[in-house]
Amino acid sequence: MKHIVTVQDAVTAFADFMEPTAAELDAIEREMPTILADVELLDAHIVTLDRTPSELDARRIRRARRRVLAARRELANRAADVSLSGGAA
Repeated sequence: MKHIVTVQDAVTAFADFMEPTAAELDAIEREMPTILADVELLDAHIVTLDRTPSELDARRIRRARRRVLAARRELANRAADVSLSGGAA
């Protein structure tokens, strides 16, 4: 008895609808600074998981947290600028 499921998975694994659209790739590109800042903050927290954070660790976490907030602020400001400029025309 043959199972069609394995053949179906092989056929649909590379279907066009599974690829990200150009708009989705653009959104990811716009959010990349925020994503990288979040990763940096996670890295700073991960370093301190198995030990008591030193003053250097605390500064690294504070710096990373500030970068996350700045990146999110920039993303929100760009989104607001785009929506305001698009509606004013």
